[in-house]
Amino acid sequence: MARDFSALQVLQQMFANIEQSESEEEAEDVVSEEEEEDGQEYDAVNHDDDGAVAADQAPQIDRDTFLSKNGQIEWRSIAYRRNPRLLSQRDSTERTPRGPTAYAVSHAHDIVSAFLLFVTPQIERVILDVTNREGYLKRGEEWKAMDATDLRAYIGLLILAGVYKSRGEAAASLWDAQSGRVIFRATMQLKLFYTYSTLIRFDDRGTRAARRATDKLAAIREVWDMWVERLPRLYDPGPELTVDEQLLAFRGRCPFKQYMPSKPAKYGIKSWVACDAKSSYAWKMQVYTGKQMDGVPERNQGMRVVLDVTEGLKDRNVTCDNFFTSYELGRELMATRNMTVVGTVRKNRAELPSELLTTKTRRVLSSQFAFTPTTTLVSYLAKKNKNVLLMSTRHTDAEISDRNDGKPTIVLDYNLNKGGVDNLDKVITAYSCKRKTARWPLVIFSNIVDVSSYNAFVIWREVNPNWMPRKRNKRRFFLEQLGRALVTPLIERRRCLPRTGAAAAVVKDLRMASCRDPPPQRRPGEDGAAAAAAAATAASSSAGPTWASAKERFPLTLDDPRECVQKTEQLSRVQKRALLKPQRC
Repeated sequence: MARDFSALQVLQQMFANIEQSESEEEAEDVVSEEEEEDGQEYDAVNHDDDGAVAADQAPQIDRDTFLSKNGQIEWRSIAYRRNPRLLSQRDSTERTPRGPTAYAVSHAHDIVSAFLLFVTPQIERVILDVTNREGYLKRGEEWKAMDATDLRAYIGLLILAGVYKSRGEAAASLWDAQSGRVIFRATMQLKLFYTYSTLIRFDDRGTRAARRATDKLAAIREVWDMWVERLPRLYDPGPELTVDEQLLAFRGRCPFKQYMPSKPAKYGIKSWVACDAKSSYAWKMQVYTGKQMDGVPERNQGMRVVLDVTEGLKDRNVTCDNFFTSYELGRELMATRNMTVVGTVRKNRAELPSELLTTKTRRVLSSQFAFTPTTTLVSYLAKKNKNVLLMSTRHTDAEISDRNDGKPTIVLDYNLNKGGVDNLDKVITAYSCKRKTARWPLVIFSNIVDVSSYNAFVIWREVNPNWMPRKRNKRRFFLEQLGRALVTPLIERRRCLPRTGAAAAVVKDLRMASCRDPPPQRRPGEDGAAAAAAAATAASSSAGPTWASAKERFPLTLDDPRECVQKTEQLSRVQKRALLKPQRC
């Protein structure tokens, strides 16, 4: 019995060894299959070392990849390979034409014509129609119809008041005989200036209520739309464009008045502006009228504004602040218009990774980058526990300047182009024609005049690059000449002389000068003999008034131009002065 029991145990042990060997072979096959899936050959000796290497690599992958707050965008710390589309876009941006359009160059003959490119006769006609209607309603038969000469003279006086830094000065002091300016008394009476300021309108009051139900800007909408349409037609902005907000100071009643504590004025009318970063030419503007009529707040307003004010442009870079910059904006501009964007980013944006917001473990003046295939994000620690976030679709690598502060190239490019609209506000405020008023449409009209005069100055300066070389007060001189040119036709047309001697002398001098044609200017390429002959011809023909001046200035009813000129030439010098000396008023 003992031998049989021993044999049974031996058989059981043999079967157990066979099952154990089979299980070990199956385990070896599973491990080899797993290694084959990973593309590596299994090595029993180095298996433990490979596991340690994999454990070391796992945290490194986590450090190189960042996930946005909303979990939809994956950022990484290593830059992607340069996108050929981005590089071609940058090259085309550098070749983008810039400057006045052919239409502006062909119509900007002098300073006044450059200004009238913006405040067109069509705009003047609208203002004159509604202003005269308002005048007849308020004054009746006492109202004298306002024409284009009166309106331009009124605008010219506003411009001159801004040139003389009289924005906060009362109009009565400008017309004062002792302390005022002679040009104001020579142009029109103070009472007439007050009348124009009170009665000037920009829309039909009878239909305003119906239009205001759907448009808060109804009181000046027609004039505003006609003016805004002119801006992009006269100038091609350069490769760098700036988009920002503008606040017109106003504390009166306005249905869309805004409060902005960061602005010097704090209260006023806000406008969105897109301008050339180099010349600060206002290319497109849009008045912000507050919430929609249904009261629903607008979503993605910053993105919508940038797309609106840059409509019609391609192959350019847009610089904006954190109100406008977003990841969706960069993708939309690149996909639809081949445009890039550089701007600061708010830290509460959902597309940002949390890793770039931490500052406790970082040193001052350090930069941390994050990349997607189309966008670059940088966090620059300017001060302790204070970082600045910038997003760019123009930059494709982690380039840092060699400055002492170690600023990234994105920060330097943003600082270079962010001040286009701020500079526009600065130059406009220096010589603003805005007067104290309780009517918000008049505030917007004053801004139209200010922006038009500056845009006209930009066009005139670029059309005539040799105009006033090495002079630093070009814009003040431009505005002064523009204001005087606008008021001159009304001064020449005055029927009565001002009471003060200085103002009366100005009127007399302009009337005498208008009786003679200006001497011909020497044309480019014209020789001296031809110029002398032209001057002699002009001198012989300037012995008396021309047909146009004689027909307009002297009370003659002759239909033949030659006979009219002959009659005026027979008048003595004293008789001519008597005709030019009307009754004082």
